[in-house]
This record gives sequence, C-alpha cells and structure tokens, in this order.
Amino acid sequence: KRFPHMTLSTQFGGEPMSYTRFSIARQTDGDNSHVEMKLSADDEEGGEMGRQENLHTAMGQPRRTGKNLCFLVIAAVLLVLIGFLIGYLSYRGRMQMTGKCLDGSGRCEITPAASYLTDADEMEEEIPESRVLYWPELKDFFSKRLSVRRLEDNLRLRANSRSFEAGQTEDEILATYIHDQFNKFLLDKVWNDEHYIKLQVRGSSSNEVSLLEDGGSISETPDVYVAYSKNGSASGKPVYVNYGQKEDFQQLQNLGVLNESVVIVRAGKITLAEKVANAKEAGAVGVLMYMDPSDYKGTNQLAPFGHAHLGTGDPYTPGFPSFNHTQFPPVKSSGLPEIAVQTISSDAASRLFSKMDGGPCPAEWKGGIIRCALMSSSRDNKTVQLKVNNVMVDRKILNIFGAIKGFEEPDRYVVIGAQRDSWGPGAAKAGVGTAMLLELAQVISEVVKMDGYKPKRSIIFASWSAGEYGAVGATEWLEGYSATLHAKAFTYINLDAAVLGWKNVKISASPMLYSLLERTMKGVRLVALFLGYLDQLTVSCSVPLGLGDAAFPFLAYSGIPAVSFGFYDRGEEYSFLGTTQDTVENLKKIPRLYDLMRAATEVAGLVALRLTHDHELFLDFERYSDELLTFQEKFLEYDREVKDLGLTLDWLFFARGDFQRAVDGLRRDIAQSDRENKVMRRALNDRIMKVEYDFLSPYLSPKDTPLRHIFFGKGSHTLQSLLENLQLLKNSKNSVNVNLLKEQLALATWTIKGAANAIVGDIWDTDNEF
Repeated sequence: KRFPHMTLSTQFGGEPMSYTRFSIARQTDGDNSHVEMKLSADDEEGGEMGRQENLHTAMGQPRRTGKNLCFLVIAAVLLVLIGFLIGYLSYRGRMQMTGKCLDGSGRCEITPAASYLTDADEMEEEIPESRVLYWPELKDFFSKRLSVRRLEDNLRLRANSRSFEAGQTEDEILATYIHDQFNKFLLDKVWNDEHYIKLQVRGSSSNEVSLLEDGGSISETPDVYVAYSKNGSASGKPVYVNYGQKEDFQQLQNLGVLNESVVIVRAGKITLAEKVANAKEAGAVGVLMYMDPSDYKGTNQLAPFGHAHLGTGDPYTPGFPSFNHTQFPPVKSSGLPEIAVQTISSDAASRLFSKMDGGPCPAEWKGGIIRCALMSSSRDNKTVQLKVNNVMVDRKILNIFGAIKGFEEPDRYVVIGAQRDSWGPGAAKAGVGTAMLLELAQVISEVVKMDGYKPKRSIIFASWSAGEYGAVGATEWLEGYSATLHAKAFTYINLDAAVLGWKNVKISASPMLYSLLERTMKGVRLVALFLGYLDQLTVSCSVPLGLGDAAFPFLAYSGIPAVSFGFYDRGEEYSFLGTTQDTVENLKKIPRLYDLMRAATEVAGLVALRLTHDHELFLDFERYSDELLTFQEKFLEYDREVKDLGLTLDWLFFARGDFQRAVDGLRRDIAQSDRENKVMRRALNDRIMKVEYDFLSPYLSPKDTPLRHIFFGKGSHTLQSLLENLQLLKNSKNSVNVNLLKEQLALATWTIKGAANAIVGDIWDTDNEF
C-alpha cells in the first residue's frame, strides 16, 4: 500500500530553517520491492502476488471457491493492518528525529525524497542524497574549521616585500600564488580577468614642495606621490583648511583668501579625493595633506600615498571596461582634479606653519602641531610651490577568481573580495583581507566537500588589483559585466582593512544587510564582547560607506547590496595605513590581532553562508522604507518654501507611499507562498534582488554619472543633494537654481516610483496612478 508524501517545514529558534520531505518505507528490513504471501497449495502455480508475468496470465486464473475467497479477504485485511502499523511506527520514528532538529542540537537525520513528481502507478525508489544541514549545524562546522595559524601564515606573505604596486612583479607573483591556492582548495572554477589600464606613477625625479620667501626657500622632497595629480608646477599663498571638508572651506569663504591658494589640510574624516575636489571648487591651485599627530600617533616623519580621483575605476575609461586594449573615445573622468596634489609629513607641515604669520587658526582646528596658523599675512610674499613629476603608464592587472557553485541556483551568487596590491607593504590595507579571503575559500570549500553542505547559490572569491588607485580592479570588473551582474550578484562582502584597531566595531553597508549583520555579529563570541550592551548595533556602529571603500562601486555603481566591517579605535586612526610603515610588525602591535582576524573572518563567512543557505534571500528590503521616511521628515521642513516657488513635495511623498505599499505586498506574497515551490521561490527572490538596483536612477548615463544610486551615489540626482538644495531655500534663497530643483524633484519621484513598480512584479499588478 502506498503512503502519501509528507512535507516537513520547521523553524529553529525563530530563524528560517531548511525544508525537507520524506516518504515512509513499506518495510523495515530495507527490502521494499515486493510482498510475498501464499494463500493455499492450490495457488502455487499462480506464482507470487504482484509478480504476474503479463495480463493474459492474470486473466487465466481458475475460478476460486467461497472458502478460498474468505481466506483472501482475511489476508487482505491483515495486510492492510500490517501496512498501517509499519507506516505509523516509521512516521513516529521520523518525527522523533525531527524533534532533535528542533531542540537546538542541529542533529538531523531526515533524508529528502528523490523526487517531487512520482508516477502514482510506479514503485517509488529511494535515491540516496546527503542529509540536510540545518543552520546551527552548518554554523558549527564552519566555525570549528577556522584556523588562526593559517591566518597568521597568510598574513606573513606581506612580511618580506617593500611594495606590491599594481601590475608590478610582486603583485603578479602574489596573484599567481592565490590562483594556485584556489585550485588547491578544489574550488569548482578558478579563473582570472586581465585589464589594461592607465595609472599615474612616480616619475624619475621626486616631487618637490618649497616655501618661497624673500630670504630664500625651504624645500622638501617626499618619497611618496599622489596618483592622478595634475603634473607641473603650482604656486600660491598657503592657507590652512582643517580637514578640508565643505564646512571648513565655508568658514573661510568670506575672507577671500582661497582663490589661487595652496591649501594645507590634515588627513581624516573624508578621502583625499574629496578634499581635493572641495579645494578645486573653492578656487585653490594646489593641495598639501599631512597626518596630524593628534590623529596619527608616531608618524611625524611619514607621508601617506594616495590618489586624487573623485571616483572609482580607470579614470581614462569612465563607464567602460578596460579589456584587451579596447579602443575608447578620448574621454576622461570628470572626477580628475586638474590641480596639483602632494602629501607631506607632519614635520614638514610644522615648518610651513612656523612661517605663516597671518593669525592663529580656530580653536577647534588645532591638532597636534604646536603652532597652528591659518595663513600668511597680507604683507609678506611667502608662497608655496609644488612641483609634480608623476608619469602616466599603461599596465596590465589581474583579478583572480574562484567559485563554489550553488546546487539550486548556480547563476545567483554572493561575492567575497579583497584588495591585493599596496603601495607599501600593505599589511593592514591589503594583507589582512587577502589572508581572510584565502581562509574563507579553504574553509567553505571543506564544508562543502567534506561536511556535505550544498549551498543553494554560488559563492565567488575575488582578489582585486589596483585597489590603491580607487578600486580600479573591482570597478573594471563591474563595468565589464554590467549588463548581467546586477541580476546575478546579490551581495558583495568587502574584507579590506578589517582590523585597524581593537576597541570598537564599525559597519558600512546597504540597509538591506543591517539585520543579517546584526544577527551574525552578535552570534560571534569575540564580536559580541565588543558590542556589550548595544541593542541597536547598526545604529551604534554604522559609518557611511565612503568613496575610498571597495564596496562602494558595488553599491553606488552596480546596485548590489554591499558591506564592509571591521575593528578600529574610535577617534584614533591606524597610524601606518597607506604608508611605507604598514608592516606586519607594526600591525602586530594591535592586541589580539589574530583573534580579531579570526572573528572578522567568521562574520564574513557566516554572512555568505546564510545568504546561500536559506530558501528566501536574507535581505531586509523593508529597511529602505524607513530610509525614505527619514528623508521625507527632513524634506517636510521646507514644504512652505517649496510651495512659495509654485512647486510641491506631494508627488515625492506619494511615491514613497507607493513604495511602502509595494514592500507590504511583497512581504505578504512571501508569507503566503509555498516555500517548497522552487519556481515561486526564485520569482520572489528576484523581486528582493531588484530593490537595491532600482534605486539607481534610470534617467542618467552610466558614462557621465556612473554613481547613480539616489542614496549612496554622487551628483545632483541624490536625495542628499536634493536636501542640500532645499536647505538653501532658507539660508540663501537667491542662490537656489529653481530649474535644477524641479529636475531633482522629478528624478527622485520617478526613481522611487519605478522602484515600487519593480517590486510589485507583474506589470498588471503595478499601481499606475499616484
């Protein structure tokens, strides 16, 4: 007698669990091929029941007597009762095993059925498959395999080289090593991409910074350079502008001292490229940046490397991939500075300040240099001269990839990446991330090959080159596959600079990853110790995802949810990042360095595994409703001023309401769906994946405005830019560009409306009215 298939769906500790199904076996001895029973001696010629040779043999049986018929009925009843008892006992035993899955041990022995579609007229055959790994068990397997010793060995790769500059010998040797390791780990696929890019590097003669005055000059020749600086000479009066943020320049704007000046700024708060862009906008002809002793301890004689491109990728092929010397029109990125830029030591900055006698700087601008002067007096002729001798070169760089293919949706993948190159030894900048990448590739492969984990989706491990020049390797890959990546890659996990301190935890991420990160981090013992009493982890530990982060182009250019995280010391920078002293020995001064590396590796691995384990993508698409509501509350303050211009914010608010309703609809569809239906499950996950991508403004050209995300991008299309324009209505109404404001309102409204429509799914379900 056949028993119907049964479906078990369960939940562990309030978290989504894997689903499985099973069939009840007919006999307990493992032989379920037939049931043999003799009714009487008269029936011996008839053979065994259920084994009739053909239809004609069955019909040729002699007519049975009443006595035989009675025996037949009794035997049939007994057979039914025996079958029922066997089925009941089998079902009860399996449900007891299911209970073990729910008691927190994660020890489950249920075997999935071979097929969801079985012909009712055929005997079902059990096809052996690996048992289901529930999340607690998978998490335990992964965590136990992590090795502090291997992390230490992999970090030691940076110990004996002075530099791993992109496209140079050391970088290529390390790329080959990583490629070989991926093969050794038995990843399903290992390959590399070649890119041919333009880089600006140090020239044959050093750059020079001089203070010229009537009595002579003071010169310094730093042993570092800033990529993509304007070449040649630039001269101007020195002006100190704190960290070089917009508000710092605004404090000096009314003094009229910034035009044709050489500004001096200290490192920190924002990227060097952003400082340079602010200086250029203020009218400066050059920028000098130093590391202030109050922020960077013990670095008085050090100057950092850097780049001045306000963007990511090769600035001479904006929006295009740099594959195989492909010919492009003569165009360059609008983010190139076109002013001279150089970094100097704090000792050199101190000597410059000692010659500036135009008055002290504001109290809040004072750092660790004893004398802090704002500018030179108007009476003297002191000027600063920069001579930049950088040169442009064509370089071939390699991105190295390895993949573990998913078993259900191999064309959907989470990407884990780390920068490989560095201007100096790069222990903190690139060494930690590369060590973590190798450890993750090995351990996750072992969990799949040895522990029987079958990820539903693929995991790609990526080692990027030219990260020091503005995530060039990663951005060129995104540009090269821009037509497909947004529909396939659903998360990027960045491992760069994951350990820069030990006192605090920081997170920079898409809002869609906040919930997963919070849950994962609180489940890792060492990280939980740092979090302590924090309930709102992402609020307390979140910092903006900046332009200098390799995760930034994934989010702002490609619309792929991305995350960076790690350990740091709040209020104190890691002193040697980006310098020639970023060595393993200096990095080891951080207490419990290797334990922190292991904890960061565990967080990254568990995030990736969770995203490939669950039926539903663990992406919190509802978080963007909260983000939009936050902006709406800020916009409301300027509702009257907008109406005075004959405009309205209502349409923007209506679009936010449409997005909220679309999110509510998707949540209902997920709750009401059959999670065993793979087609339906994939369709729902596709709608979740679209959320991030649909916040890229479709009304802008990726070539002209590559960072199109309205939350995280750069340009007038962003919600932050709209807010800043609205703020001018109160602070400086005459400076408001009304046509630009109209365009910003329209772009924001229709981008949000389009995102709402995309979440809904089918075109006939969309709300086509405001």
